[in-house]
Amino acid sequence: MEQPGDGAEVAGGAGEALDRPLPEAVRRRVVALVAEAFGGLTVAELPAQLRQYARFTPSRRLKFAGNAMAAALESDTVFRQRIGEKLRSGQPELAGAVESGAVPAAADPVDVAAAAYVLRPADWVKLVAAAGEEAQRADAERADEAGRRELERLRAELAEARERGKGESERLRGELEAARRDAESLQRKLRSALSDVKRGEAALRRAQAEWDASRGEAAHQLSAAESENRRLKARLGEAESAVEAGRKAAREGRSVEDMRLRLLLDTVLESAQGLRRELALPPAGTHPADTVDAVRPGRMSPKDVAARALSETDPALLDQLLALPQAHLVVDGYNVTKTGYPTMPLEKQRLRLLGGLSALAARTGAEVTCVFDGAELAAPVLLAPPRGVRVLFSKPGVTADELIRQLVRAEPPGRPVVVASTDREVADGVARSGARPVASAMLLKRLSRLA
Repeated sequence: MEQPGDGAEVAGGAGEALDRPLPEAVRRRVVALVAEAFGGLTVAELPAQLRQYARFTPSRRLKFAGNAMAAALESDTVFRQRIGEKLRSGQPELAGAVESGAVPAAADPVDVAAAAYVLRPADWVKLVAAAGEEAQRADAERADEAGRRELERLRAELAEARERGKGESERLRGELEAARRDAESLQRKLRSALSDVKRGEAALRRAQAEWDASRGEAAHQLSAAESENRRLKARLGEAESAVEAGRKAAREGRSVEDMRLRLLLDTVLESAQGLRRELALPPAGTHPADTVDAVRPGRMSPKDVAARALSETDPALLDQLLALPQAHLVVDGYNVTKTGYPTMPLEKQRLRLLGGLSALAARTGAEVTCVFDGAELAAPVLLAPPRGVRVLFSKPGVTADELIRQLVRAEPPGRPVVVASTDREVADGVARSGARPVASAMLLKRLSRLA
């Protein structure tokens, strides 16, 4: 927007004009004079472009209509004359001094320049220019003074900052020295801690080795204790079985010893009857001497049968043993089946063995008991034992070998007991109890002849 005074002509015929824009301070004072005089004019006296600001307060006119008022004052001579009249009536001394050219030395150059611009007396351009230069010098002086004050302030701040920096440097130097001493102390502590860690690791390795040794010894002792526990459990099971058998015998009105004696007596009687038939002896009366138990001529024991010149795997030897009076054949079931037909499922192994033993019992008349290990079973076996064969499964915690030894110990001395098993521990155990062990292969050969 064109600044007020740019190339404007002076009312009154002088034809003077500014060759440069109004100084900013003078322009602000001119606009302020217009804003103050604006309220004393009617709407009809205002230029058309200013009428919309007629109801504004002076402060709002300064804010929103400054440029419009400056333009109207420059271009509208009548509006400028009306503003001059308001200035003469409001500030007569200043207006008279400006129009007479005798401006007081103490007058504000900005006020003088603003009044000269509005009133346009002779040489008003010089007044405006002089006021502008004076205002610029004042601004420059104020700027220089402000600059000097700012420079002094900055110098003071710099000195203060240097003092603070010096103190801060001393403090930091002291802190650095303290940190260096702390670092040296921490290094010594770290070396000591590392030494302690190494000693601790060595002690830990020794403790680990001792613990491993103790754990191995404890595991060995635990294994021995578990073995002893199993042995004691087996003996306890045998004792419980014996107690139960005794209770059962007591309930039936006879003891276990009575049954053992009765079975031995039946064995002796059948042996005597067999001998009588062999010798074709006529019936004889009973004499006291007949009650004496002795070895009769022609009577064979398991040892006599074993002494014959037969192979240990000859099925004929098994026939001779089972032909003895009251002979009892005890079979180690899975030992025999896994020797003869190991590839078959366990169920089919049992059925095949029991079928052969049933035929053998019917052929020889001997008592046959087949023992299986109950640990091989995932569930109870639903099995109907074949005729003439007793089928037993060991209880939990009891092996088939232990059950076989219990069966042999339950027999009375003198009864022929034959145990079919290839297990050397089983064979040695039953032999010490008076039974005759035979190999599983012998029984399998004998059963193959029945098929």
